[in-house]
Amino acid sequence: MNEDNIIVQKSKSFSLKIITLYKFLVDEKKEYVLSKQILKSGTSIGANIKEAIRGQSKADFYAKMNISLKEASETEYWLELLKESNYIPSEVFREAYS
Repeated sequence: MNEDNIIVQKSKSFSLKIITLYKFLVDEKKEYVLSKQILKSGTSIGANIKEAIRGQSKADFYAKMNISLKEASETEYWLELLKESNYIPSEVFREAYS
């Protein structure tokens, strides 16, 4: 079921982009605070989607999906901060943001 679910696929792909970005920030920029924040929120999106799929009820499903949405919004904020503070160039921002 999960292999055919486009939301699961896209959230996992996004998580992998975030992990790559985290490695770049730590290894190349020596940035450890913002990078940890974006790693946590960016990978949490997919984790909550996977949890939602196995939800015990519709209410549980909606609650987990709403958490994913909140994590996505938080990740968007961290990406914007990283770009506007020049930790990441515009092309890195666009790659993660798209």
